[in-house]
Amino acid sequence: MECRCDKDNFDNAVSGWWPNSNGIQMGALTVVGYLLYRFSQTLPALIRWPIRLFCSLTGLTALWGWVGRLLGTVRGIQNLFNLVSRLWRFIIAFSSKCKWLVEVIKTLTGNQTVELDKDQTSNSPTKAALRFILLGPTGGGRTSLAERLLGNSEKEVPKNQLMQSSKRRTLVDGREVTVVDTPDLLGSSLGIKSRAREALRSLQLASPGPHAFLVVIKAPGSSRIDQDLTQAIGATVELFGEGAMEFILPVLTHADRLSPACTVDQLLDVGSGGLKRAVLLCGQRPELVDNRAGRPLEAQRELREQLVERVIDMKKLRGHFIHELQSRENHIREELLADMSSALAQKLEHMKGC
Repeated sequence: MECRCDKDNFDNAVSGWWPNSNGIQMGALTVVGYLLYRFSQTLPALIRWPIRLFCSLTGLTALWGWVGRLLGTVRGIQNLFNLVSRLWRFIIAFSSKCKWLVEVIKTLTGNQTVELDKDQTSNSPTKAALRFILLGPTGGGRTSLAERLLGNSEKEVPKNQLMQSSKRRTLVDGREVTVVDTPDLLGSSLGIKSRAREALRSLQLASPGPHAFLVVIKAPGSSRIDQDLTQAIGATVELFGEGAMEFILPVLTHADRLSPACTVDQLLDVGSGGLKRAVLLCGQRPELVDNRAGRPLEAQRELREQLVERVIDMKKLRGHFIHELQSRENHIREELLADMSSALAQKLEHMKGC
């Protein structure tokens, strides 16, 4: 009985003292008890049991059990992440060793089809955009070239004459290309007012300005009557000003009507030298193209890339064309904006004073 009373008194003393301790005493006792409990694991049983009894009385055994479960959960999450990381490294290593399978699939399905689908389905071009304005006399292949640039390999040129400038867009190797087709601006089928209106309209469609004027004519020797490139360049300068000369890229169409071995150099050497004089005016080597409808997709892709690469080179040197009227319009717009901002500032000052 005496021993039991002493034990009860001891338990009551401990239980009465523990809850009334402040935060510092509880923290210190918790740390000491935890260290003693962990240290007791390496001690002989004779010394270990008194330490465990102390931890049991102070409640530190339950605390250690909770900490142990928490550490076990953390180790489990860590093991799961390690497993996922090893699985991911295995997938990367396996895919790098199976690139040959991708090449086999491209070979079976047609590599050029895959590339064209990528160009036509991508909605987020990652490269700087390009803008073309197509000019040229009637019958030179201007509109059919526009269709080839847009990827319409099977579409025939409409029989009715194009009477108004039109703008369409396409993607070439992830780059947005704007193609502005025009009516007969360089010929005599339109009146002076119509030519002036459509010339300015084409600039508006290619805003803030085209990177190249593609002057499209038939290649010399491809028809009974040759078209004069010098005259076409002169008409372009009359419409758009002297600054347009640096942005002219001559395009010679109907290459299929020439001999298969015919090149641009041969065309420059033959004849009276009219083509060579025209090239000296604009400073750009002509491009010889086959603009027939129904051409294979690979040939169509090469044509597009051929012209796009030429225009990219021109853009790097000169940027885009800005018409004199556009510069004047921009200047007037800036002056108008300055006047409106001044008027608004005066109005705000007046309201503030009131």
